[in-house]
Amino acid sequence: MSSPVDSTAPELLELPTEHGVLRYRESGDGPPLLLLHGSGPGVTGWRNFGNNVPTFARHYRTLVLEFPGFGVSDDFGAVHPMQSAGTAVRAFLDGLGLDWVPIVGNSMGGFVATDFALAAPERVERLVTVGGIGTALFSPTPGEGIIRLSEFVDNPSRAALVAWLRSMVFDPALVTEELIDQRWQQATAPGVMENSRRMYSGAALARMAEAARSADITPSWAELRRIDVPTLVTWGRDDRVSPVDMALIAMRTLPRGEVHVFPNCGHWVMIEQKAAWESAVLAFLGR
Repeated sequence: MSSPVDSTAPELLELPTEHGVLRYRESGDGPPLLLLHGSGPGVTGWRNFGNNVPTFARHYRTLVLEFPGFGVSDDFGAVHPMQSAGTAVRAFLDGLGLDWVPIVGNSMGGFVATDFALAAPERVERLVTVGGIGTALFSPTPGEGIIRLSEFVDNPSRAALVAWLRSMVFDPALVTEELIDQRWQQATAPGVMENSRRMYSGAALARMAEAARSADITPSWAELRRIDVPTLVTWGRDDRVSPVDMALIAMRTLPRGEVHVFPNCGHWVMIEQKAAWESAVLAFLGR
């Protein structure tokens, strides 16, 4: 999921691939660092991470990839946006000639990064997730934030958007009129709402629940013990989208994993606990 951010952003760059044009922003020098955004109406990579980029760019060549289907990069046309996102990560790294990178993934971006680390561990130097790994053990599924999101995509309205945005945060003051306007404009852009419905409509959530019950599919959380790269799992203690008990399986099964939980913080850890989160991530990446 995305967050409010300063409007100043580096130039939006383009990388042609066989699947379509990927767009991204780049800041700083040094070793590469890839940032993967979450999902939700009006999301962009820059809205997710723009406020954090100046900190990371002092140490890394910081790359903020825009996933297909969210109104910035081309839509790759996959049945589900998660498929396009996984394809996009590999195509992006190949296109820039990057063999081995640390990856920071927020929410959906965390699940995409986890799947990529399972499929191509030799290409992931370190892994950081933000509320995007594992599965709920004690909390109801789906979480409140996903329910609010589904209500919005099934029946889009400004009121429904506000209800979803407020479920994303611990501090409701973060949900400003400017943020609401930005998210509404992006969420209702041509093709973007269709992409959101592929993921979060009531029908899509029902299909996901049915797939989760299928014995033919092994969920990624059941294979976390295979990820032998250093991994930092970060979470907001008060997350109402992805409840913090989702981190427990990752904590117990990741061979080189550690968990950092931030208090007074919802789903937007990188915004609500900006300085503390950046400090923890930089310390982890720099070891």
